[in-house]
Amino acid sequence: MLSSIPQRGFSKLEFEIRTQKAQKMMFKENIDAILLTTEPNVRYFSGFMTQFWQSPTRPWFLIVPREGELIAVIPEIGRAGMESTWVNEIRSWASPCPKDDGITLLEKALSEVPMRFGRIGMTLGQESQLRMPVNNFKLLAEKISPTEIVDIAINLHKLKKIKSEAEIQKIEHICLITSAAFEKLPSHISIGETQRQICTKLRQDILELGADNSPYLIAGSGSGGYDNIIMGPTESVLGVGHILIIDTGSTFDGYFCDFDRNFAFGQLAYETRKAYDTLFSATDIGIEKARPGNTTSDVWHAMWSIMEKGGALGNSIGRMGHGLGMELTEWPSIMPGDDTILEPGMVLTIEPGMSFAPGKEMVHEENILITEDKARILTRRAPFEMPLIID
Repeated sequence: MLSSIPQRGFSKLEFEIRTQKAQKMMFKENIDAILLTTEPNVRYFSGFMTQFWQSPTRPWFLIVPREGELIAVIPEIGRAGMESTWVNEIRSWASPCPKDDGITLLEKALSEVPMRFGRIGMTLGQESQLRMPVNNFKLLAEKISPTEIVDIAINLHKLKKIKSEAEIQKIEHICLITSAAFEKLPSHISIGETQRQICTKLRQDILELGADNSPYLIAGSGSGGYDNIIMGPTESVLGVGHILIIDTGSTFDGYFCDFDRNFAFGQLAYETRKAYDTLFSATDIGIEKARPGNTTSDVWHAMWSIMEKGGALGNSIGRMGHGLGMELTEWPSIMPGDDTILEPGMVLTIEPGMSFAPGKEMVHEENILITEDKARILTRRAPFEMPLIID
């Protein structure tokens, strides 16, 4: 059964708490203001959610000062939408305007923010992007000099890694919707269909069950295994002996799930079955190890020990899980050397993957929540045995 539908949006209090945490971080790091330019970060602090971000034409800015209220500096087309959020200070311009697309207006807004340290934070580093013309960024840096622009990407990652109860409800809801669609899939697919046909059926089920969107839905297939998982769905036909993986990031109210499922067609070779069993066990160990006080590296090493004993030739993905929330993949990564300490409120993917024969891969993924003493699975666990499609 699916959980009750979570309330959409967030309370004003939730945004106030997020802002207070950011301001506390700014005091600690000697930063006067944060300038946000990407959809997830602007939405996280303001609640401004629109599909219009798909257009690269216009830049959008949100200022979080060390003290006081947020300031939105946005194209005029978005004013009405921003006015529906908790943000009161909104400044806008007629965009697109290539000669001055908000830079003068942004400079003026920043000049009104009290400057004690002469430092403005932006997400410029790990797992971040600028989302404004580089030339405009350089111009802004010149205009506000000698105020310095510093990278706060990791600081914001750390702030956003702990999810509120309202965020967790949205993530769990989309996990359960997608789990139900995956469980339904074997009953209405057959040998001889293509990756694309099967993925279309899955996407339709996900949407009919209540997801808002399924923007990330990829597939890979091959005889006894697959050699890649990021290029499909294609027109490849699923024949006897083929293995199909489908990985989806579907959304509810702006929050993602991210997990996959594997399906066998006609028959299941021994080495493929063994790889599936190995990854199922590795996932169990990863979930068991994902508890407060342990690190992301601890989780990786626990899973790899099982996979190595099971005959893994390597891992081509580069990590075996990551953070999850407003973005399909969030910081941190489950990999050697990451060493992020797990804390209650973190939502992660557990994603062991291995090469089990030349040119053959197998990947498994579940979504979990770190609680006060252990991990709780948000997805409905994959079948103990790989589903076999025989029609």
